[in-house]
Amino acid sequence: MNPIARQCWLVAIGVGLVCLPQAVAQEPTPSRKFRFGAGPVERGVERITEAKLYSREAGFGFEPGAKVQLRDDGVCTADKPFYFSVALPEGNYNVTLKLGDPTSTSTTTVKAEMRRLMLENVVTAKGQFETRSFVVNIRTSKIKTGGEVRLKDREKTSEKWTWDEKLTLEFNGSRPCVCGIDIVPANVPTVYILGDSTVCDQPSEPYASWGQMLPRFFGPGVAVANYAQSGESLRSTLSAKRLEKVLSMVQKGDYLLMQFGHNDMKSVTAEAYKFDLKRFADDATKLGASVVLITPMHRRTFRDQKLTNSLKDFPDAVRSLAKGQNLPLIDLHAMSEALYESLGPDKSGVLFKTGDGTHHNNYGAYQLAKCVVKGIRTQTPDLAKLLADDVQPYDPAKPDPVEKFAVPSSPGVTAVPPDGK
Repeated sequence: MNPIARQCWLVAIGVGLVCLPQAVAQEPTPSRKFRFGAGPVERGVERITEAKLYSREAGFGFEPGAKVQLRDDGVCTADKPFYFSVALPEGNYNVTLKLGDPTSTSTTTVKAEMRRLMLENVVTAKGQFETRSFVVNIRTSKIKTGGEVRLKDREKTSEKWTWDEKLTLEFNGSRPCVCGIDIVPANVPTVYILGDSTVCDQPSEPYASWGQMLPRFFGPGVAVANYAQSGESLRSTLSAKRLEKVLSMVQKGDYLLMQFGHNDMKSVTAEAYKFDLKRFADDATKLGASVVLITPMHRRTFRDQKLTNSLKDFPDAVRSLAKGQNLPLIDLHAMSEALYESLGPDKSGVLFKTGDGTHHNNYGAYQLAKCVVKGIRTQTPDLAKLLADDVQPYDPAKPDPVEKFAVPSSPGVTAVPPDGK
């Protein structure tokens, strides 16, 4: 490491120290542009005429299992979901897609990395094309100041796309059609997220969390970087260096959303939890980030038709800290109560993975993401300005009808539950 890169300053954070770097000049990241099918392309654009698998040597390609049609008229389509990856350094990237088909209709949903919802059901008529943009955050486990995040075994296997050297796009829907992919570095604010299994990017169906649904509700002026992980508490997040990783990246103008509690309550008191949460918030605030506290959502614990609080004093600890420190508060505990009770003890199961009262499915995660967006509108007006144009007001007591929910499932199903309950 060169002398400049070694320069850092230390921030005390409860159980340890975080070494935060000064800015170090880096080489600019080149843009990548891809077109499908035959025909000439402008300089700097890469033409893809066959479904070659991704390799580090080539730096791009389809992931195994892709059965795509690469037509001469410039359309890449398939009857089933497929993945396309591009090797890129850690950072935020603006992805612009040209979607559509000159000969037929198309319906395309796009997810990124570990099932992060980016575009939802973009429909084009025959001969119609849509250009859509969004920002994807990609990362590695390396920390600028040295060392790296201590990954769980699941993060090295079923979740390896979260930490690898590439940006991966999932093209899904009843008939996905893509004609072009442009990827350029994005200098935009970043919304960092820390939390547990109810927040993180769940790798496989039928599990899902609100953090991986959140990108769909933002426009291309912001990136969402979800560092939550199954089974984590505040203290395990600290010891695994997840907080250190976030603090090494965060800049003035960024946001940090934090939702913990489900796992913390198993090992510490609510007062100790509040103390730890304050240390996390203080350290991020010192670096110029806007911290937003989120109370943990309810578990599905009904008694006599009413929801009971299984989280003890932990939601109140978050509320007290937000009030005492004058921090924005998204009360997901209260909103999830309205959501679950609107459906009742039996029908509320439609929000969860079957047989699980803690972890949600796609529909449940989507509704909770809408609750978080509702909180963003009222608590963080500057961040609310970056929401997508089509985001509508939401009432948790009147959730979207499940029969109209149309986000398609991703390939890959697991019987292994997330860590934590």
